[in-house]
Parts: sequence; structure tokens; C-alpha cells
Amino acid sequence: MEAHLQDWISLLLRWLHVITGIAWIGSSFYFVWLDLSLRRRETLPEGVQGENWSVHGGGFYHAQKYLVAPAQMPEELHWFKWESYMTWISGFALMAVVYYWSAKSYLIDRTVLDLAPWQAVAVSLAGLAAGWIVYDLLCRSPLRRHQAVMFAVLFLFITLAAYLFGLAFSARAAFVHVGAMVATMMSGNVLMVIIPNQKIVVADLIAGRTPDPALGQAAKLRSTHNNYLTLPVLFMMISNHYPVTFGHAWNWAIVAFVLAIGAIVRDFFNRHNAGDKGAAIFWQWPVAAALMLALTVFSSWKPGGEILVEDDVYTAEALALVQVRCLSCHSAKPSDEDFEEAPGGVMFDSADQLKAWAPKVLAQAVLTQAMPLGNKTGMTEEERARLGAWIRTGMADD
Repeated sequence: MEAHLQDWISLLLRWLHVITGIAWIGSSFYFVWLDLSLRRRETLPEGVQGENWSVHGGGFYHAQKYLVAPAQMPEELHWFKWESYMTWISGFALMAVVYYWSAKSYLIDRTVLDLAPWQAVAVSLAGLAAGWIVYDLLCRSPLRRHQAVMFAVLFLFITLAAYLFGLAFSARAAFVHVGAMVATMMSGNVLMVIIPNQKIVVADLIAGRTPDPALGQAAKLRSTHNNYLTLPVLFMMISNHYPVTFGHAWNWAIVAFVLAIGAIVRDFFNRHNAGDKGAAIFWQWPVAAALMLALTVFSSWKPGGEILVEDDVYTAEALALVQVRCLSCHSAKPSDEDFEEAPGGVMFDSADQLKAWAPKVLAQAVLTQAMPLGNKTGMTEEERARLGAWIRTGMADD
């Protein structure tokens, strides 16, 4: 019953997370597009940076942006903040239900680091907090005046964080924590900088004071970071369904690839929306495609090389191996406390069942180390190699 309840809570939180994430990303992308599409015209009032005319839903929209703020406050002002807050809240709640509640299965890999559940949760929370603190200090440092250098340092920091998470958690959890850490930075930007700065500007206007332009500049910097980090975060948050990413021995390098590819693709749209042409928007897609091809090739490479299996492996041995290492979860009657039913309906009670799921076994337990979950049963590299040899040579019975 507990596992059943956990599944329902997880499903509802995931649904909420997707809904609020769509709302946040949608509004974020819209305002970045709006900002980049603004055009300066001679007839614009003083203090207006630019304007945009749009058509949608059978009507026309006219938007103007002030460099700092209008001369007086409008009667009604719309704020965009709860999309961000609820995306983070629902995402953190989902991570708590999946990774903290079932820490022994999803968060901890004792072959990586032998942690008690409470220790693993403490490291997780500390990692998220440390990510925000380091990022915030970087944004307040002199680096904020040098965008290219700032992005390079941020790239190295996130890649390093991916490596460090991999020293503490299971591969799946490490990858998700990178996404969660970056998402915490992004939502922290909204909560701690963008909205507070806007509130100060509004208060200054009401009091008749001239707002400080530096407040808008700081908010703009954080908003730009959020925009370029969105695509990599989305990739990392959905990648837990694809062991070819997190299951790689050097999954921190895959994080580096994804950061670069996502930022380059986003740069194309930003420059295109700003009206850039020619060389400014020519290079992004070829470079992104080349990096994607390199990532695909890289993900198939094993740093330690393949373990050669010289003798024949037959079905009886493969079945015995899987039943020792995998049957606690993948059985008609799982013995693992976190599962009342076999995950995904995958069962290895018989040789026929093992053969039917052989491609998945190859992807999850041979080419990567995604399974067993957290490697709770201690599957060795030699066992993975022998299982792979059986599958690749045709799954012979004798």
C-alpha cells in the first residue's frame, strides 16, 4: 500500500511540476523574445527603450518598455513570480518523494559512497544550498561585468558540481541533482533578486524617488542566465528515463556537452529575435549538431574499455545471474520494500521473460550502470560483461 501511495503522490507532483514548468518557461521565453524584439522609433516618448507590435487571437497588442520605469505607477501592474516559485516547490517535493522517501533505491549507491538515508538527504540539501550560494557570489563579483567570462566560469562550476554529485549519489540521482541545483539557481534569481529589485523600483516610484538603474541591470543579468540555462535543465530533468546519459561513467562530461548545446541553441533564437542576420546566426546550428554527434559517439565509449569475455555464456548462467542481482525488484512478487509490483512490468522469473526484455537489459545493465537501482545487489563489471556477451551472441541455451 505504501508503494502504491508513493506512486500516486509522485504522479500528481510530476503533473503539477510539468504544468507550472510550462507556465514559467512560457512566460520567461515570451518576455525574452519581447525584450529582444523591441524596436526604437523616433516617435516614442522619453524614457521608452522600444516598442513591439504583435498580433494574436484576432487582435493587436502594443507593448513598450521603459529604460528604468515610467514617470508614474499604472493603476494595475502584473507580476510574474508564482510560475517560478511553484515550479521549484513542486520539483523539490517530487525529488523528496522519489529520492528521499526511497533513498536506498534511488539516491544511494553503496558502491559509490556508503551513506545512511539521512546522510544522503543532508548531502543533497547542502549541495542545493551550496550551488545557490556560490552562484550568487559569482553574480555579485566583478565577473558580472564580463558576460563571456561569467558564462565560462558558470559552465565550469556546474560541470564540477556534476562530478562531485557523482562521488556521493547513484548516477541517476547525481544527474537529477545537477538539474535541481541549476533550477534552484534560476528560481533563486527570481525570488532573491529579480522580484525584490522590481519591488524597490515600484516603491521608489510611489515615493517620488528616481529608481536606481543598477537594480534593473542586476535583474537583467539574472534573467539572461535563466534564459540560457533553461534548455540544459529541461534535458537533465527528463534524462532519468534515458540511462545512456546518466548511466555513463563520465556523466559529468555529458552534463558539459548538454550545457554547451542548450546554450548555443538558445543563443540562436535570442539573436534571431533581436533581428541579427548573417554570420551572427549562421554558426549555432552547425556547431550544436556537431556537438550532438560528438555526444552520441562519446556516450558509447567506456573509459575503462570493454571487458572481454572469451568463453561462451549460456542462458542458464545469464538467468541465474539476473535472478541474483535483479529479481528482488523484477519479479511477479518483488522482495524489495520499495516495490509492490515489478517496475515497468519487467520480470525475470523465467528464461523466456529475460529474453523478451534482453534489449532493455543490455541498455540498462550492460551498456550503462542504471540497473540495478543504486546497485543495491552489488552487480560487478564482470557480471555485466558476461550478461552482455550472452545477449550479443544470440542468447544461446547451450
